[in-house]
Amino acid sequence: QVQLVESGGDSVQAGGSLRLSCAVSDHSSSSQCLGWFRQAPGKEREGVTLIFTVTGNTYYADSVKGRFTLSRDKDKNTLYLQMNNLKPDDTALYYCAASDHITCSVGSWSTRLSRFGFWGQGTQVTVSS
Repeated sequence: QVQLVESGGDSVQAGGSLRLSCAVSDHSSSSQCLGWFRQAPGKEREGVTLIFTVTGNTYYADSVKGRFTLSRDKDKNTLYLQMNNLKPDDTALYYCAASDHITCSVGSWSTRLSRFGFWGQGTQVTVSS
């Protein structure tokens, strides 16, 4: 069982920055992937970024490449999402998630999302123009 608790969401103006944190409790060390997803009102949940913990490889959605950075502090069991140059389209509820599937990083973002079975409660990010 994996427990995830997000924090750091806030309201910012376009062009601003935020850092989200996710405290990860994974006593069996079963997580193959850790990632961030988001869901805007009236839209489907979408992938933002993930890390394949076996290799450390990271993956980003095209919409956030060059602006968002995923990092992980293993000692603190914490996942971070540094978000720079925020845009109004980034407004969403951001979720931290974990997957115990070895193929969690394979395929499209919708395929990857389907392999994530552990979710936090989400933290709200609002970007105003």
